[in-house]
Amino acid sequence: MVITGASSGIGAALAELLARQGESLLLVARRAEALEAVVAKCQGKVQALTADLTNRAEVRRTVSAAVERFGQVDVWVNNVGQGITRPPSQLSDEDVAAMMRVNVMTALYGCQEILPHFIARRRGHIINLSSMLGRIPHAVHRSAYNGAKHFLNALTANFRTEVQASHPDIQFSLISPGVVRTEFGHNALHGGPDSWQLPDSQSAEEVAAVIAEVIETRRPDVYTRAGARDRVVSYFSALGQDP
Repeated sequence: MVITGASSGIGAALAELLARQGESLLLVARRAEALEAVVAKCQGKVQALTADLTNRAEVRRTVSAAVERFGQVDVWVNNVGQGITRPPSQLSDEDVAAMMRVNVMTALYGCQEILPHFIARRRGHIINLSSMLGRIPHAVHRSAYNGAKHFLNALTANFRTEVQASHPDIQFSLISPGVVRTEFGHNALHGGPDSWQLPDSQSAEEVAAVIAEVIETRRPDVYTRAGARDRVVSYFSALGQDP
């Protein structure tokens, strides 16, 4: 399994959980020191690769490294992401480009570059980490992040439809967490509120457990909190729309 964005937060929690289950893992992120710290907490067949996944060539190198080290890849987790703190009226060109580059292009590159390997094996599983803000864009200060996650949702669904027409055993799953107690807020472009202080949050370990369950069940579209689907329905109903 390959986990991107594995140096902290959800990626790190997922790595520790899957390592305890005995999975062979390649953990990928830009921050080498933080990544090695995660590997040190894991047991078993866990290796690190430092790479900038906003660069397609680096993603291609990651695919090659994973296949070379393990012989095959069964699951690829697109977990790279970054938030933003800026309302839509104040967004710059670079704000939007940055949100697309980190939250969409990394996943697009991951899907496209691992896909030939999965097609050759006629089976595989790609998991894209989205957000409840990709369903309900109610956090105005996250503006371009909301839009990027909506884009990721559509991209995931379109990949699934296209690929499964000829390769039904290649699955594309979408995971939509809400507020997660990580450094997401601190790391947001232009700063932002501390995710640890926001209400109705869950731990990275709770989200990791949901992702691990999706790896087992291969479900296509999953929320990480009970009642999340009802919140989406209520949001669109209040607008006089069907969800």
